[in-house]
Amino acid sequence: MRTLVTLACTLLLSLSVAAEQKITSGALDIHYIVFNSSFLQPAVAQASGLERGKNIAVLNVSPLRDGKGEKSSVSGTLTNLLGQSRTLKFREIDEGEAVYYIAQFPIDGREIVKIAVQLTDSEGKQHSLKFNQEVFPDL
Repeated sequence: MRTLVTLACTLLLSLSVAAEQKITSGALDIHYIVFNSSFLQPAVAQASGLERGKNIAVLNVSPLRDGKGEKSSVSGTLTNLLGQSRTLKFREIDEGEAVYYIAQFPIDGREIVKIAVQLTDSEGKQHSLKFNQEVFPDL
């Protein structure tokens, strides 16, 4: 039993390390994650004004300066491998110490998308974030 608990803890820790996605740009740490909106609990989605669905993804961008949320201006685009592009519309969620920016987009099927985010921090400095992400509908 003890071995099983140790294995479970090790797996959870390795997943959390692998799940961290961030870049450091100057004094700003920009954390980001993409996930399917059906992973959200209904109450959390409602409180955040997010739509839940098997074919809807969420992009969360969290700029931090000295460990505290940084108000920013965030915009971005999503491009599929066919070159079709879509503008991402971000909205700010301010919880005091935590400030993050959320954009939702539809998922048509399993695919790899290219995401480009432009961020202007509170000091007026520009930051760019580009990454590829595999997305797929929740089954």
